[in-house]
Amino acid sequence: MHSIMKATVASLALGVASTSAFADGHSSLEGTLRIMSDMSNPAPRAAMEQMAADFDALHPNLTVELEIIDREAWKTQIRNALTANPPDVVNWYAATRMTPYVDAGLFMDISDLWAEPEFDALASTKGAMTLDGAQWGVPYTYYQWGVYYRKDIFEELGLEEPATWEEELANCQAILDSGRKCYTIGSKFLWTAGGWFDYINSRTNGYEFHIQLANGEIPWTDQRVRDTFANWQQLIDMGAFIDDHQTYSWQEALPFMIDGEAAAYLMGNFSVSHFRDGGLTDDQLDFYQFPTINPDVAPAEDAPTDTFHIASGAQNVEAAKEFLRYVTSAEVQSEINAGDALGQLPVNANASVADDKFIQQGFEMLSTNATGGIMQFFDRDFPAEMASAGMEGLQEFMVFPENLDDILERLEETRQRVY
Repeated sequence: MHSIMKATVASLALGVASTSAFADGHSSLEGTLRIMSDMSNPAPRAAMEQMAADFDALHPNLTVELEIIDREAWKTQIRNALTANPPDVVNWYAATRMTPYVDAGLFMDISDLWAEPEFDALASTKGAMTLDGAQWGVPYTYYQWGVYYRKDIFEELGLEEPATWEEELANCQAILDSGRKCYTIGSKFLWTAGGWFDYINSRTNGYEFHIQLANGEIPWTDQRVRDTFANWQQLIDMGAFIDDHQTYSWQEALPFMIDGEAAAYLMGNFSVSHFRDGGLTDDQLDFYQFPTINPDVAPAEDAPTDTFHIASGAQNVEAAKEFLRYVTSAEVQSEINAGDALGQLPVNANASVADDKFIQQGFEMLSTNATGGIMQFFDRDFPAEMASAGMEGLQEFMVFPENLDDILERLEETRQRVY
């Protein structure tokens, strides 16, 4: 399930030369730096092993010990690891997924790092790393959600990318009039409906409201929640979504867009490779930021974020903090998020971006246009039991919107029990 490696100085893909600045003034680091990582899939594993090796090479008096653990197994092992014989640095996730370990005193408060000028380049992710007014880790990669659409269909119908909800509805009507559906979606496994709720709720009520709802501070029967569903129902009543979407997985819903029966998909950037594999060219496929609904709220974006944290029981805190500075630097971010490594978005606004149309669009959006905040997605921002009940209710609403009152009452009962 896992392996242990000693970081070496050989074959440094990230390049010691490119990161030699980190050695200046930090040659005093010594002892052992223990890192436990869940980057077990091949490409992330290679990136993690290389980061550890490069950091080791920069600090001749420091020994970096890296333990790679299966990503799924880590979800059940992390608490024991942080309690029994804590390493210095661990991988985890942002926002609500941090809460149990912050509340248990297992993650270290690193607000002092975030106060350093270099961390201003990570500003768009700061909210996702903040609980109780303090920061408890750093991000190292994330990816955007948004609306992927058939540009050739839009051009055929004379449509522009919508910036407002009114423009979105008008586009949708034109698409329906052409004999197509506006959106494909596969809600069989529920979570895709969570993306629609995240966007419509945050665009209707704002990021802070959305997070307060996720934290159990607002009743599901609140009128502002109803306003979210009322906006969503405009699309449902139009017939905007493909029929029988509850019978399809997200992958099984892809052909509707690939074949031109639907014009768009609200989805994460991981879908792009599937669209390309299905035969869509980058001339046919494009992307836009979810449109504004309430002009008084700044746009928040779903961008699930993977993170590093310092264990509260860390033995080499100085080296651990320096490693967090290292992995979030523009140079390292440029390298590990390149196409041949993680192939995702760098969290540092000064990093260079992989030469990919959609990665560049996502980086621009999240670095400059996600002024409301970064959401982690419904099933990460909400506690597990609430997320499960919530996504069941969201899928039911998409199929039977007339059940809204019953759905909200059930979700409110769940909220009162869970929190």
